Amino acid sequence: MPQLTDNQQQALRNLARKKLGDAVPFVNIADARVLTELGLARRTREGWEITADGSTFLAGLQDN
Repeated sequence: MPQLTDNQQQALRNLARKKLGDAVPFVNIADARVLTELGLARRTREGWEITADGSTFLAGLQDN
């Protein structure tokens, strides 16, 4: 599992909430780019979104 900073973890949590339809604050671009490089997020026309791998990774964080 990659090591994420607290800000990157928060960005990933926000992307997960966004996927559920919640209103979330803007995601820091630098954090989102790191998540994208790791395959945990992707950039679409609608903005950043969490990937299946990102959801799995986030579930692992919540188990700890």
